[in-house]
Parts: sequence; C-alpha cells; structure tokens
Amino acid sequence: MDAFLTSLFALLLAEMGDRPQILCAALAIRYGRLTPIILGLGLATLLNCLISAFAGSMVNQWISEEPLRLFYALSLLLAGIGMLAWRRPVDLLENWTIGPFWTSFLGLFILQFGDKGQFILAATAARTDAWAFAAAGGWIGVMLACIPALIFQEKLAQMIPIKPIRYTVGGLFLLIGMALALSAWGIL
Repeated sequence: MDAFLTSLFALLLAEMGDRPQILCAALAIRYGRLTPIILGLGLATLLNCLISAFAGSMVNQWISEEPLRLFYALSLLLAGIGMLAWRRPVDLLENWTIGPFWTSFLGLFILQFGDKGQFILAATAARTDAWAFAAAGGWIGVMLACIPALIFQEKLAQMIPIKPIRYTVGGLFLLIGMALALSAWGIL
C-alpha cells in the first residue's frame, strides 16, 4: 500500500501545471470531445506507468537499500529542479490529423516518456516488491492531475494557482530528496 500511495501523491503533485496537463487542455479545446482524449490519456499513462514501474522492479533486484534510497532521492531532486526551472513550450500537436484518440495517446505517451514522473515512479517501484501497486498509484495520480485539465481547460489556470503550486511542490521535492540523500550517505 505504501508504494501505491507514494506514487499516487508524488505523480499527482508532479503533474500539476506540467506539460501533460497543458496538452490535455489544448486537445480538449481542439476536439471538443472528452471521451477519446480520456481514453488516449489513460492508455498512454498506463503504458508509461507499467514500463517505469517494471523497470524499477528490475533495479530492486540488482542493488541494496542505501543505493535505492539514493536513487529515490535523486528522482525527487531532479523533479524538484524540473518544477522550479523554466519549461519549454508544449507542442500542441496542431498538425497531427490522426483523430482525438490517436493524437492524445501518441502525443501524451511521447510527452510522458522519460519525464520526471516516470523516474519518480521507477524509483518508488525500485524500493518495493509491489511494482504493480506503484504503477496503479502512479496511473491514478496522473489521471487525477490531467482530467480536471480536460474538463476545465483554460479555466483551470484561473481556478488553481498553478505557479505557486509548482514552486511549493518543487521545493518540497527538493527538501525530501535532500533529506533522503543525506540519510543514504549516513549524514542525517
């Protein structure tokens, strides 16, 4: 249950105001139909979560607890830096003409692949034997972050203070990551 809840909350927070949310809102505005976009988002996110959690479970078998804690700390530190740093603009896939499902599925799969959420999820799964629970929690976390963007679209930015949330979560990730790193090195 720890892997499920950790990945759920970490990915929910990591995706707030991030590029997948922005792309989801743009696709909802463009197509006006939510069902194929939600299905594309769900499948793309599920595949990415399964890939990263399974990869993390492979790491679990190769290294001991202290390096795993350091790996998790590094994933949080990099996520924190990513949330505080400048982001390049999101390609809104305006030239893609393959329909709402395929555009959302392929666009979001590519956008999420190698993103900070995938590393957090891999590091979470690496620390447990329950990689499927980590994948499920991560999937639900991303879906909970992105579905409001589909429903509220550009109004979401007016309803929720995105920048303060990103800065707060980024700082929180940095603090937790630094504490875990110091603990892994035996300093704390």
